[in-house]
Amino acid sequence: MKTNTLLLLTLCLFLLSCNNESPTKSNSTTSLKSKLEEKKSNFAKKADDNKKRAYKEGIQEVVQSGITKTAKQIGDKAPNFTLTNAQGKPTALSDYLKKGKVVLTWYRGGWCPYCNLTLAQLQDELPNFKANGANLIALTPELPDKSISTAEKNNLAFEVLSDVGNKVAKEYGIVFQLNEEVAGMYNKGFGLNNYNGDKSNELPLAATYIIDENGEIIYAFLDADYRNRAEPSELTKILSKNK
Repeated sequence: MKTNTLLLLTLCLFLLSCNNESPTKSNSTTSLKSKLEEKKSNFAKKADDNKKRAYKEGIQEVVQSGITKTAKQIGDKAPNFTLTNAQGKPTALSDYLKKGKVVLTWYRGGWCPYCNLTLAQLQDELPNFKANGANLIALTPELPDKSISTAEKNNLAFEVLSDVGNKVAKEYGIVFQLNEEVAGMYNKGFGLNNYNGDKSNELPLAATYIIDENGEIIYAFLDADYRNRAEPSELTKILSKNK
C-alpha cells in the first residue's frame, strides 16, 4: 500500500514539473528578419571585398534617388492591374479586392536568396492572412516560365504574377535601374537579362503593400535595401487590426 502511494506521489510531482516547464519554440517561429540577417552575415564572410563594395554603393544610390519617398504611400489609391497567372488566366487586383484585402508584394526573382527566404515565410504565414480576410499576390519582373519555376520550387499556394517590363511596378513608383557595375555582376553571375527578357537592368524595390477593399493603401513597406523585407507576422497583426 505504501509503495502504491509513493508511486502516485512521484507521478503527480512529475506531471507538475512538466506543466511548469516553458514550451520550446519551434523553428517555424523564427522571424524572417533573423533569417535575412543570417544570410547577410554569411555574405559578409564569404564575398570578396570588391563585390561587397559594389553592392553597398548600389544600395546607397537607391537611397539617394529618393524612390521610397516618391513611391505610392499609405493613403494613396492603389493602381489596378491585370496580369496573366501561371495557368494563363487574366488576374486583376480589382477582382481580388472584391473578396477582401490584398497583401501585394514584389520580389526581384528566383535568383535572389533573400527573395526565396521571404516567399517561403509568406507561404507559412498565408493561413493567417486568409483567416483575417486577405489574399496574397506576389509580382516579379521575371518572365512567366521563370516565375512558374520559382513558385513550384517554393511550393507557393498564392498568386505569383509576371510583371514583364515592370509595368505595374512603375505605376507604383518602385522601379530603379541598377548601376553599371552591379548590373554587370548580375548578368555575368546568373544572367539577369535572360530572367527578365530585356536589357533594361531595372528592378523593383522589394516593396509590400496592404490594400483595403476600397483600393486604398493602408500599409506600405518601402526600403532601398533589398535585403530588408516586411515581416509576415507583422502583416498579420495589421490585418487583424483592420478587419
